[in-house]
Amino acid sequence: MPSVTPDQPGRRARMGARPPGRPGSARRVPPPRAGGPPSRPPLAVAAGAAAVGAALTSWLPVAVVLWFFQLSESAATLLGVVRIGLAGWLLGHGVPLVTDVGPLGLAPLAVTLLAGWRLTRAGVHVTRAIGARGSRSPKRAVLAAGAVGFAYAVLGVSAALLVTTGEPAVSPVRAGLTLAVVGTVAALAGAVRTTGLGDQFAERAPLPLREGIRTGLVAALLLLAAGAGMAGLAVATGGGDAADLIGKYHTGVAGQAGITLVNLAYAPNAAVWSTSYLLGPGFAVGTDTTVRTSEVTVGALPALPLVAGLPGGPADGLGAGLLAVPVLVGMVAGWLLTRRVLRLVDEGARRQWGPLLRPAALAGPVAGLLVGLAAAASAGSLGAGRLAEVGPVPWHVAAAATAVTGAGVLGGVVAARFLSRA
Repeated sequence: MPSVTPDQPGRRARMGARPPGRPGSARRVPPPRAGGPPSRPPLAVAAGAAAVGAALTSWLPVAVVLWFFQLSESAATLLGVVRIGLAGWLLGHGVPLVTDVGPLGLAPLAVTLLAGWRLTRAGVHVTRAIGARGSRSPKRAVLAAGAVGFAYAVLGVSAALLVTTGEPAVSPVRAGLTLAVVGTVAALAGAVRTTGLGDQFAERAPLPLREGIRTGLVAALLLLAAGAGMAGLAVATGGGDAADLIGKYHTGVAGQAGITLVNLAYAPNAAVWSTSYLLGPGFAVGTDTTVRTSEVTVGALPALPLVAGLPGGPADGLGAGLLAVPVLVGMVAGWLLTRRVLRLVDEGARRQWGPLLRPAALAGPVAGLLVGLAAAASAGSLGAGRLAEVGPVPWHVAAAATAVTGAGVLGGVVAARFLSRA
């Protein structure tokens, strides 16, 4: 038997062991938890909190940017910052402002995208709060989205009433209806994803429908990315002119910083306009103006750095090769479609063209619809005069995107199919 050394009792004491024969205190056992379900906040409270959080997150950057302008004019007050920030926030949702120079309806899409992302997260939070996560219940998803939309509409009406105490003016009815639609649609996207309805649709939808929608979405995103790259290159090329335009504003450092940030807020608009330029229809920078690859007709332009990237004339030489970009984008989407479908179907279906041509035919209209909606969101007015029409014509862009992208996807499918056989 192993001998017990004198150090072992001390070791047991240091380790917390109780010597034999000595009574010890009874262990504390935590009380049993209640067996009922966890408490959840009411739907109205969850939707209100989520809507307020989304509104504050998207309003604060607008207020900070416009505060720079008031600093340059030495007229910055707390109430003025709140009012002008709310006006810009409403404009970012597509609510037009009535000013001395006419209606201002050109929404900064950077604010729109930020608000849409936050509203999507609001839909996710409310869906979790009411216990509908993974429920795959359309009713509960619509309920969560509708509650967020209603709370957001109340915030929109309140903001419009506060803004209209001075200049500019906003219609509270228009603000309420617009923010109700925007809030409901964006929150529904988050609720559908959280409840699992999106996965359920992907599981039950036929392969041509599912892959056609996916390919159209990929093609639309690639088109917009190409437009953003071209817009950035154009502005970078005209960087000297853009700097001169900013320097003409004698507003000090704060004012020039505000001008730069406002132009960044309209950068997504420029990306959509550049996409329309690549597709062929082009866009306008005022009434009776045209900017497209075959014709550039502009007059006096506003002193904004973004206009420094406008082309000086019709595209020729290497510039004409830009027209091939949308077709190449479609071909890339078609190639990706072919790789996915050939992995999903069996050996017999791989020898047939139907599983590839059906989703390819659907991809063009889906891409056209998405790019057309982006064109509609990017257009608007900058007053009642010559700048009453700014941006592309949505249905022209949608039709061109449908035709060009559809042809590119079909070409990409045919090329990828023959290469896979080889």
